[in-house]
Amino acid sequence: MDLSSERFLKILDILEEEYRETPSMLDYRSPFELLIAVILSAQTTDEQVNVILPALFGRFPTPRELAAAPQEEVEGLIHSVGFFRRKSQSIIGAARHLLNYHEGMVPDSMESLVKIPGVGRKSAGVVLLHIYGEPAIIVDTHFGRVVRRLGFSRALDPVRIERDVAEVLPRQHWNAASMRLNYHGRRFCFSRKPACDGCPLAGLCPSRGEGSAAGEGQGEPS
Repeated sequence: MDLSSERFLKILDILEEEYRETPSMLDYRSPFELLIAVILSAQTTDEQVNVILPALFGRFPTPRELAAAPQEEVEGLIHSVGFFRRKSQSIIGAARHLLNYHEGMVPDSMESLVKIPGVGRKSAGVVLLHIYGEPAIIVDTHFGRVVRRLGFSRALDPVRIERDVAEVLPRQHWNAASMRLNYHGRRFCFSRKPACDGCPLAGLCPSRGEGSAAGEGQGEPS
């Protein structure tokens, strides 16, 4: 199998034709709103998160207001996204962290971002890419599934997948890969029954026709 950067770049060129625009699928108007939205998006869909954001930010529009929010009230506002108790603790903790360590601003480094409650490397990567334009490999469920099916990693662990991609793909292409492969996973490379017949990458994919066996297994990261 060809695991070269040339093959990866060819894949990205094809996907550029398919996905001309790749904006964030989370609704936000500020770095703070994106940070909170991405914390809430763990183990749920972006669409579900977008539904509750207007009410949440209408009530608590800034880190200072969210940091002082009653947890029970926050739980009620985010209940529909699941894991609402844990997530309410995380987003209130994130707001307090921003006030205590960053004067209410969202930091611009991976090292600082992953110290915020509820923020892992994936969430930090979303902020770095969309807010600061910094190179980031964002390993969510869709990205990981497509990367495995294309043969660039066999791992389920997000950190290992990130490392595998970084080894073959030049840094300046990380953002394009993160977004285009994510979009492709949502539009063609579905978990249970990928749409291989219409897939623009069919000629470059070693997993064509193999379905979920080459995709995501139990325990795959969200």
